Amino acid sequence: MRTGLPVWWIALAIGGLWAGLLGMNHIDGSASLIDRMETVLLDLRGSLVGGRDAPVEVAIVAIDDATVLDAGRYPLDRRKLADLIDRIGHAGARALAIDMLLLQPSEPDADAALAAALTRIPVVIAGAARFSEKEARIGYVPAAKEVLMPLPLFATVAELGLVNVVTDAGGTPRQIPMLFRTADGPEASIVLRAAALYSGQEPVLNASGLTIGQAVTSLDLGWHLALNYYGPGGTIRTIGALDILKDEDAGRPLEGRLVVLGVTATGVGDRFTTPFDQILPGVEVLATGMSNLLDGSALRRDGMVRRIDGAAAMLVTLTAIAAMALMPLAAGSLTYLAILLGWFAAVTLAYGQFYWLSGALPLAVSLPPVLATAISRQAFDRYRMRRLASAQAALGQFQSTTFARRIAEDPSFLLEPREQNAVILFVDLVGFTGISERLGPRRTRDMLKAFHTIVVDESERRQGLVMDFMGDGVMVGFGIPDAGPRDTANAVSAAFCLVRAIDDWLLGAGLAETSAVRIGAHCGPVVLSRLGHDKHQQIAATGDCVNVASRLVETVRSRGAALALSSDLVQAAGLQQDLMADGRRFERIDIRGREQAIDIAVWTAAEIAQRG
Repeated sequence: MRTGLPVWWIALAIGGLWAGLLGMNHIDGSASLIDRMETVLLDLRGSLVGGRDAPVEVAIVAIDDATVLDAGRYPLDRRKLADLIDRIGHAGARALAIDMLLLQPSEPDADAALAAALTRIPVVIAGAARFSEKEARIGYVPAAKEVLMPLPLFATVAELGLVNVVTDAGGTPRQIPMLFRTADGPEASIVLRAAALYSGQEPVLNASGLTIGQAVTSLDLGWHLALNYYGPGGTIRTIGALDILKDEDAGRPLEGRLVVLGVTATGVGDRFTTPFDQILPGVEVLATGMSNLLDGSALRRDGMVRRIDGAAAMLVTLTAIAAMALMPLAAGSLTYLAILLGWFAAVTLAYGQFYWLSGALPLAVSLPPVLATAISRQAFDRYRMRRLASAQAALGQFQSTTFARRIAEDPSFLLEPREQNAVILFVDLVGFTGISERLGPRRTRDMLKAFHTIVVDESERRQGLVMDFMGDGVMVGFGIPDAGPRDTANAVSAAFCLVRAIDDWLLGAGLAETSAVRIGAHCGPVVLSRLGHDKHQQIAATGDCVNVASRLVETVRSRGAALALSSDLVQAAGLQQDLMADGRRFERIDIRGREQAIDIAVWTAAEIAQRG
């Protein structure tokens, strides 16, 4: 079946260009609406895969509601904050990250106490970058308009790390930049600084990602760490600051760990929506990034992964377009759906192995061209069906609609000849040659059309099938192509009705004096087959039954009668008692070209008219 292949090659070319354009945008990291779709599908994958245990290397000390209530204020007095840091150090913490902006001075002795505490443990304190919309990113590394720095008193005794995270349109932190561009040069993230302090190794950022000691972490464009959440709030070991201040033993679980000190008290500090929790404190988001670096579970979304996304989008798009173009529309749609489900299953499995493949890109890239192809295909199929219906209607004018329908449903119909019983009826106009000479070509055609219409209407009304028009003669079959129990009775009824209808028409047309109708009918075995050349065929009925029926027309004409029925037909129809009443008898006649004689009954037009 031809489907206009050049058209579908154009669809493939356009789809490929579209997929290539969006794929390159994805590889380059350009933001788009696809990113919003992707975050929904990413959270769905997280729900399907489920949470996991957080690494023991990271713990959170939380300034929670109980701590603020006990202190009677927030922010805490810096002497108390210094005491808390000392207790964390005494508990054996290997490094400390403070997720609090120490921007303003307080009492001098309190600030001095805090600065002194910061010198007794490896510590990184928070700074925050501000960005302009116009210059938010330069070369994919975030470019800060300004940096909120801690007091110089604290900045000189501790390392600085920026706490900014990258959120999606719904406010969920998805990535943490490891490096920022500032007016004073590059500044590291608090996550990177803390992981480096904990490991005791200087971090190295290169084209392949981040290396800290022997650990290598693949990063996204601009050295962004893709966060891989462990679970709801509290999944990372969290200890209340008040517990540590009141009980030295409460800090024992902090030994050898990287401790993140931050605020979780209600109404204080930042909160984020995450895949597992509607309200997760910012300190736990940062602790998640640090844990991802230390246990190697950050989602891998680097240049290679993005190129895989682009290749998958291209492959899905081209395959789906080909399926929609070359397969039945329903099958093509199911194939496209199966491809998308297969890809989502693949990205879900990859997520379990910490790979962030895009679930949205192949869908978003392929859907518009696939829909366009499907709509075009549907329009094309409708156009082709209209053409086919028109062709079938045209064919029905040259071939019986019954045969046309059967051949359309079954192209192999009658490729092999088939023998069956049938009734063959021949109708012939006497005096046609003289009439045509007198009427001329155009009026002769009109007369023949009227004559043929009467034959077709009367025959089809009784399930007869016109097999052939032969000028002023017509061949009609009953029980063709499929035999029925009333074929013989219908044929007899049609024969009598045709004589009356054609005589009435001839009388009304003023042709009764120069023309008359002659009909002969017989039943028996016939052979149905396709006759003619391989490229020009017609369906025909052949055999002795056809020959006899044709010869009966000659017999009728020689006797000046209108109708001759064979005894075989009369008896098969069960009408012998009705038709042979009033002393009518069968007579035996010889058929030209046939050795065996045949019994027939003959009626004149007047006798048929009297029968009503």
